[in-house]
Amino acid sequence: MASVRGLKKDIDYLVFEVISDCFVYSRIHSDNQSDELSAIISDAVNFRNDLISRVNNPDGKDNPKIIKAYYKSVEKDLLTGVDKLFSRLSALTSAKK
Repeated sequence: MASVRGLKKDIDYLVFEVISDCFVYSRIHSDNQSDELSAIISDAVNFRNDLISRVNNPDGKDNPKIIKAYYKSVEKDLLTGVDKLFSRLSALTSAKK
């Protein structure tokens, strides 16, 4: 992790990619406006807000090792969370076929 600012940009970029893919899916499959698609978008926004809140309020501000481990856990949670969101969208897409 290079900086807190970079981590926030990564959070925004990855979550907005999920949301963007959801909108592309809804445009391509306009006949099937699914509640699941809305749930994925809602979960992505809540996930982003939670991560930004965690980045802005780190635990153990006095110890640099704790801070570094804390931000690594946030970064790991970002990647696993975005992967889960993409998996949900992928499952929705494969169910359409």
